[in-house]
Amino acid sequence: MNLREEILKEHSKRQAVKIGNWIGNNPARFKELMELFLHDEYRVTQRAAWIISYCGDNHPKLIMPWLKEMLKKTQEPGVHNAVRRNVIRVLAGIEIPKPLAGLAMGICFDELSSPKSPIAVKVHAMSVLANLSKHEPDIKGELQATIELLMKTGVPALIARGRKVLKQIAKIQNKQ
Repeated sequence: MNLREEILKEHSKRQAVKIGNWIGNNPARFKELMELFLHDEYRVTQRAAWIISYCGDNHPKLIMPWLKEMLKKTQEPGVHNAVRRNVIRVLAGIEIPKPLAGLAMGICFDELSSPKSPIAVKVHAMSVLANLSKHEPDIKGELQATIELLMKTGVPALIARGRKVLKQIAKIQNKQ
């Protein structure tokens, strides 16, 4: 399969799943996807991000060696929202290694604070930070205050995820 051609052929969930299934748990194929994601043009990067999210759901171990580069990709100027959304979505479903926790926290708090961040990015960032707060209890206060402020916007998705994350934080605090 010519991966780049397949990515450009069609922008659909069906195509993303097809490519994700082809990649499977194959590190060489995943590396090829990551090279396109990290170094190709805007549209290829955007579409590759969706496939990476699919692969991360099904084979999270494939993601781990690439986490630092994925995080840095989200910080590039002008990066497509799909890149930020899908990378942060992947982070919400994995255990972030301690050496990358600070970088992930910074990115997620920046996304929560930015008025330009899409709602989907913000809700995934909340989940990432809630998960990180299990090992980094110092962020709970800032996270709680940020979520409470966001919930005042009245956006239903932010309110729903905010409630869920605040409950999660409260449970963590009660256990400690």
